[in-house]
Amino acid sequence: MTTSTRTEIIGILGGMGPAATADFYAKLVATTPGTSDQDHLRTVIWSDPTIPDRTEALLGDGPDPTPWLLDGSRVLREAGATVIAIPCNTAHAFVPRITDHIGLPIVHMIGEAARHLTTLSPRIHTAGLLATTGTVRAGLYQEWLDRFGIRLVLPDADSQDHEVMAAIHAVKAGTHDDMTTAFLARAAGRLIEQGAQAVVAGCTEIPLGLPADAVDVPLVDPALVLAQALVRRATAAAV
Repeated sequence: MTTSTRTEIIGILGGMGPAATADFYAKLVATTPGTSDQDHLRTVIWSDPTIPDRTEALLGDGPDPTPWLLDGSRVLREAGATVIAIPCNTAHAFVPRITDHIGLPIVHMIGEAARHLTTLSPRIHTAGLLATTGTVRAGLYQEWLDRFGIRLVLPDADSQDHEVMAAIHAVKAGTHDDMTTAFLARAAGRLIEQGAQAVVAGCTEIPLGLPADAVDVPLVDPALVLAQALVRRATAAAV
């Protein structure tokens, strides 16, 4: 079904960071079924890398990014977007502050990732999370996985700081090397030792530094899950 019969226009609120936004759009394109340009989704991308750091804000070390998120959402709405996707896990801590002010639905990436875990076979009882310290402290995945009865295991403080956050900062700085992968793979391995039957790449930079084959259990990419959810939504809207 071509976009000429689709009413949905995807608005991507990005820039957090730019490489993750570009990666998300590539996943959206790859996920969309079709054989021609016209089969793909109409998309508006607002990539604003000036949005203050979300983790710093949550830890009390930086400004609140909510005004930037609101402004970006309005840009997308005025450009014709009918639905908003935010390919940044930590930014979802601020979604409740903007939801009632933008006049568009937001497809919740963390909620979609949690639902996806329930579809895996064998059934997932325990999942591990690799994410920013802001996402961990905000309890974003804990809240959603609790709803589905899935236990969450997290890196210890040393692994969080010196492996997970170090790797995230490296990817944001443009470094995707073997050391970045080794940091994340070691952190994932420790989660598996704690009983994780799947590991959530809960920061959109992590899949850029951690290939799925570097982890011994399923590696869930919330950005890919979000892309799939948007395609399902757009397809349903066109029927």
